[in-house]
Amino acid sequence: MDIKTLNNQITNCKKCHLWTTRKHVVPGEGNVNADVMFIGEAPGKIEDETGRPFVGRAGKLLDDTFKKVGITRQDVFITSILKCRPPNNRNPRKDEVEACTPYTLEQIKIISPKVIVPLGNVALKWLNKMFGLNIGPITKSHGKCYNAKQFGMKIKIMPIYHPAYVLRGLPSRRPVFESDMQKIFLNI
Repeated sequence: MDIKTLNNQITNCKKCHLWTTRKHVVPGEGNVNADVMFIGEAPGKIEDETGRPFVGRAGKLLDDTFKKVGITRQDVFITSILKCRPPNNRNPRKDEVEACTPYTLEQIKIISPKVIVPLGNVALKWLNKMFGLNIGPITKSHGKCYNAKQFGMKIKIMPIYHPAYVLRGLPSRRPVFESDMQKIFLNI
């Protein structure tokens, strides 16, 4: 399957109730030959309005940090576990995650990244479950490199804080986030 066919399936999905409340599906975007794939939790309000991942305040921090390490969105692929926004930005429910999981796994197969970057604890827990890993919580695992094998590929897993967590937190989180981002591109 190619990314265009997959995006068409995602855009027309009605596997869970979120299709009734979404404005736009947010399949993901970026370089389909990227070495690095970022996986977040779910689209937020601005993402739902635009159909693009990480374009709100968290996305601005992500873009600014990309610039600091010398890359752009066009160099990576960015997606989320859920492709539709949960109402009021609540945490994804199990049935919603199960509905979207085949799409995200297919994106991983198509992109074949060298590095997958779970953005935050929700994405890290999902990746642990899907890949049969046991990477600890984001507060202890961020910025570290873990090896995984999935779909016949060797993939590095490098968890980092979710940009929204960085924005809501202490000023000291931003340098840590930037340092962790730099490590990702040193490990390709």
